[in-house]
Amino acid sequence: MHEADTRTHDGTHGDGAPGAPGTDPRRRVLVIGGGIAGLAAAHRLLAAGLRVTLLEAGQRLGGKLHAGELAGLPVDLGAESVLARRPEALDLARAVGLGPALQPPATTTAHLWTRGALRPMPTGHVMGVPGDTAPLAASGVLSAEGLARIAAEADLPPADIGEDAAVGEYVAARLGREVVDRLVEPLLGGVYAGDAYRISLRAAVPQLYEAARRHGSLGDAVRDLQRRAAAQPAQGPVFSGIEGGIGRLPAAVADACRAAGAEISTGAEVRELRRTAAGWRAVTAAGAVDADAVVLAVPAGPAARLLQDAAPAAAAELRAVEYASMALVTMAFRRSELPAAITAGTASGFLVPPVDGKTVKASTFSSSKWAWAGTDPDLFLLRTSVGRHGDEADLAREDSELVGVSLRDLGEAVGLTARPVASTVTRWGGGLPQYPVGHLDRVARIRAAVGALPGLAVCGALYDGVGIPACIASAGKAADAVAAALATPGSEH
Repeated sequence: MHEADTRTHDGTHGDGAPGAPGTDPRRRVLVIGGGIAGLAAAHRLLAAGLRVTLLEAGQRLGGKLHAGELAGLPVDLGAESVLARRPEALDLARAVGLGPALQPPATTTAHLWTRGALRPMPTGHVMGVPGDTAPLAASGVLSAEGLARIAAEADLPPADIGEDAAVGEYVAARLGREVVDRLVEPLLGGVYAGDAYRISLRAAVPQLYEAARRHGSLGDAVRDLQRRAAAQPAQGPVFSGIEGGIGRLPAAVADACRAAGAEISTGAEVRELRRTAAGWRAVTAAGAVDADAVVLAVPAGPAARLLQDAAPAAAAELRAVEYASMALVTMAFRRSELPAAITAGTASGFLVPPVDGKTVKASTFSSSKWAWAGTDPDLFLLRTSVGRHGDEADLAREDSELVGVSLRDLGEAVGLTARPVASTVTRWGGGLPQYPVGHLDRVARIRAAVGALPGLAVCGALYDGVGIPACIASAGKAADAVAAALATPGSEH
C-alpha cells in the first residue's frame, strides 16, 4: 500500500499538530464527507485553530467503518483492523480517548482454502510473493510444477520493471501464474477487492516495486526486503483493533470535533460547489454554506460532480477511477454447534483464491481473532466476504441467498453444518477504489489541478492508499495544505 508522508509543517506526526503560523481562527473550512478521512481532516484543522463545518450526505458518519450489533453482541460491519506499524490511526485513536481500547488480534494465524483443503498461509513472502520456498512447499498451496517455476527464475535475465507494472503480470512473468493465482490474488484481494493482474505494483506494494527495480530478480528483491526487516528493531503487532470494534473510531473523532467547536451535519448532501469572491460556497437542500477553504473527502464520483466547474481537468480524471463492490455476511452461531476448526481459537480465518471458483472470498472467525468479540460463552461471531472487481454477479443475490452460499462454502471448507441464530448482510457498493497501472500518475494530475485553486484540497482512499492509516494520512496532507493557504495573506482566494 502506498505510504504517504504525513509530517506537518514542523516535522511532527499525528493529530495534535500545532496550528499553522498566522492562522486566523475566524477562518472557516468546510469539510465535505464524513468518512474517516473527512473526520480526520476536521480534527486536524481544529487543532490548527480553524473553524470547521463538516457535511455528510448520508445519515451516518464513518464511511467504511461501521459499528453495529448482532444477537446483542458488538460487531464491525465494515473495516475491522488497522495497520499498527503506521502511526496515523493509532495516534488518532489515542488523541480521541480510545488509546486504552486499542487491542491486537488474539490470533493472526490465517489459512488459504485452496486445492480442496484448508492450508496454512505460508510464511516468508511479501504480499504473496515468496522469498523462501520451503514454507510454501510444506503448505501444499502450489503444485510441484508451480514450485519448479519459481526456482526457474534464477535462469531468467534481469527484468526492467520500468515506471510501473501490474502486480500479477510482473509476478507471473518472473515466478509463474500459480504464485499469482494461489497467493498474490487472495492477499491483494483482501485489501483492494481487485484483480491482481491489473493492480499497480508501484501503488499497491511500493517497497517491492523499488526492490525489484534495484535487483532485477523478484526473488532477490523479496529476500532483500526480508533482510532489511529482520535488521530493524523489534516492532509490535502488525495489526490492531479497538475493543468493541474499529467502527467506534469515527464516533469518537466526531465527538472530539464537536467538543472543539465543529459543526457536523448528516443528511446534508452538497449539490454544488463553486468559488466566490470571498472563498467557496457549497449548496445543499437546506441552503448555502460559505467557507474560506474546502477539503473534499468523498469518493471519485461525487468529487467529479462537485469539481466539474471549478476544476474540470480533475473532474475528468476522477470520472475514470473504478471501484469494486462487495458484501459482508456477518453471522452469530451457538458455540456448541460449531466445529473445532472454527472455535479452537488457533485460526483467525481463511482466504480463498478466486481461481478455486468459490463464492466466498474470505472468512474471519471474529470471536477467535478479537478477544473482545469472544467473551460470550454461548455465541460465536464470524463473517464472510463476497464480491471483487470484475466478479460481482453474486452481489445481485438476496441477503438470504448470500447467507446460504456462505454457509455452503463454510461447510465445504471447515465442516460447518449449523445454522446461524442471527445474520446480517452489509453491502458496500463501490466500496473500494481500484489502483491500476498508472494510478499514481492520475492522482498526481488530480492534485495538480486541485492545487491550482488555493484553499481547496482532496483526500480519501483513492489517493494515498485504501487502508485506514493511509486515509488519515491523506486527510492530514489535505488539512495542512488548506491551513497553509489560509495562513498566507491573499493566497486563499
